[in-house]
Amino acid sequence: MRFRHAVVTGGAGFLGSHLCAALLAEGTAVTCIDDMCTADPANVAGLLDQPGFTLRHADVCEPFDVSRPADLVLHFASPASPADYLRLPLHTLETGSLGTRNALALARAHGARMVLASTSEVYGDPQQHPQSETYWGHVNPVGPRSVYDEAKRFAEALTTAEAGVHGTDTGIVRLFNTYGPRMRDHDGRAVPTFIRQALAGEPLTVTGDGRQTRSLTYVDDTVRGVLALAASDLRGPVNIGNPREMTMLELADLVIRLTGSESGIRLVERPTDDPTVRCPDITLARGKLQWEPRTPAEEGLASTIAWYREPVAA
Repeated sequence: MRFRHAVVTGGAGFLGSHLCAALLAEGTAVTCIDDMCTADPANVAGLLDQPGFTLRHADVCEPFDVSRPADLVLHFASPASPADYLRLPLHTLETGSLGTRNALALARAHGARMVLASTSEVYGDPQQHPQSETYWGHVNPVGPRSVYDEAKRFAEALTTAEAGVHGTDTGIVRLFNTYGPRMRDHDGRAVPTFIRQALAGEPLTVTGDGRQTRSLTYVDDTVRGVLALAASDLRGPVNIGNPREMTMLELADLVIRLTGSESGIRLVERPTDDPTVRCPDITLARGKLQWEPRTPAEEGLASTIAWYREPVAA
């Protein structure tokens, strides 16, 4: 299904900018809405001269509209890294609540499909492994990570209620550890942190004993999954992630090898409520969307490292 006009909230962020570019490549006009609190304008600088692309500086926590009919709303606005949501706790909660309400209102007014970007963090420190969409999660509602976890859990509840009460066409995607070019090197997540440290010849700071796992999904694969859900009539939630989990020690070793760095590894204190495991069950995505990740970790990390080596050219 090809959309005519998509509104992408958080569209100047890491993942949002890749979604904007992919939609434009399919012939879809895009309105990107971002308050730039965690985004980099350079992410969409190359899109500004493309026909059909509009960039608007706005906070989705305030009601907003667009001047032309929209048939797709991708709600991807939110601080997403621990460094950001711990710095902006109230804004994170408001984006998940007020921002989601306003994105849903826009979709309802335009008769558009609305896709909510949720997260594997709704599963918390899971007691089910791998995590399926039917798992309710194990989340500390008052811990330091709760501002992000609970914002997304509330956003899912609000989106579900909106569909039930008003019949709005909605979908929910739960994303697992997306990485790739355009991630800020100081955003606090493992991939950009390890790459930055390796390229600088610094020790890679692995938290705890490094045995905790993550599901690393290259951004191109995530974008394909999101757009597949958008083009379907599936409400979800649907996991979009890589079922091949990796320990943080394995990731650190791989980054050192791919960068050719002589860096070592330094173990540091593990953050409060840091999940021990993270791995999606993607049976639903495979069956209903014919989606699964294609990019091996070595390939995706090599592309990401190349972008960090040549940020101007990228």
